[in-house]
Amino acid sequence: MNTRRHFLSVAAAGTAAFAASPLMAQSAGPGSVLPTRGQASAKPLPGNPAQQGRRYRPQTRLGLGGVAIGNGFAAATDAQSEATLAAAYAAGVRCFDTSPWYGLGLSERRYGHHLHNHPAREYTLSTKVGRLLKATAGELQDVMWKDPSPFHYRYDYSADGTRRSVEDSLNRLGVSQLDVVFIHDLSPDNEKDLGMPWEQRFAEAAKGAMPALTRMREEGLIKAWGFGVNRPEPALRAVAESDPDIFLLACQYSLLDHEQALHDTFPKIAAHGASVVVGSPLSAGYLAGRDRYLYDGKVPSWAPEKRARVQAICDRHGVDLRTAALQFADAPEVVSAVIPGARTPEQVLANVASMSVAVPGAFWAELKQEKLIASDAPVPRG
Repeated sequence: MNTRRHFLSVAAAGTAAFAASPLMAQSAGPGSVLPTRGQASAKPLPGNPAQQGRRYRPQTRLGLGGVAIGNGFAAATDAQSEATLAAAYAAGVRCFDTSPWYGLGLSERRYGHHLHNHPAREYTLSTKVGRLLKATAGELQDVMWKDPSPFHYRYDYSADGTRRSVEDSLNRLGVSQLDVVFIHDLSPDNEKDLGMPWEQRFAEAAKGAMPALTRMREEGLIKAWGFGVNRPEPALRAVAESDPDIFLLACQYSLLDHEQALHDTFPKIAAHGASVVVGSPLSAGYLAGRDRYLYDGKVPSWAPEKRARVQAICDRHGVDLRTAALQFADAPEVVSAVIPGARTPEQVLANVASMSVAVPGAFWAELKQEKLIASDAPVPRG
């Protein structure tokens, strides 16, 4: 049996029933899925060219983000998370991103429980540094995670802290190597939790984490490093002051909001020769039918009207919003992967199916004509 073909047929099972109803289905709750519209083929997921001297890029351009598997927004069981990871792997996903922060170690343990069964050469695995975890029997800190692991966290962007974080992650994951390490949440939007201006923490990382990760890359312990942040300032400062390879930019490039990244952030990263992994390409669910926008959950006042206008064009061309959003985020040349999250096998298989749908060129042309996406925004080719 062609395993990937089987999983794609499962993902597309709800499409025919949905075709008669062009309206966007609002999600009923955690784990619900916006059905795929359009014909999905069984062709392999798009990958990146062989390295040939280029900086490291993930093996597949569609990945799996680890927030939901770390109990972001709602709790998931270990069994459900294992089923989600197994479905992703069987469907051809080979790019997996996690972090010690996600569920306070929970996401890493769940990822490792599945990935240790596969040869490390077959997939790309990234995690993050910047927070160290310590087990506690006392009261937990106030965090966004549902039923997190019993750990306290503290920030540490020093060289020693970075080495320890990488070792701790390898132990939690139970795998032999990491491919990419991102310096996490060292960003203006996180200053309250950082406990000081982000520039002070950046100075710590410039003396500690950044040279430490460069040495790890030179030693062959990792293949690449960069920043995983929700704002562009740290990434742009890093390309000016150091030698990063790849950036996980969340909350910065989506179908609804992309002008700054497209015209400022992306060109500067590309000029450095680095690439971008697009985090939150579905705006943490908003572009998959939820009334939740990014990680604080608050929907901006401008977003409902814009989403409705995009949805109307989706309906005219027989495309679902999730498919349009994922393919749009994947289109720029500087992008090396997009990593939507998934809580269930059905969600991850729907994301896989979206990458195989042929979206009409007229759809993208109408979005540009209506000024819903930038006139110079890259879009998929037929």
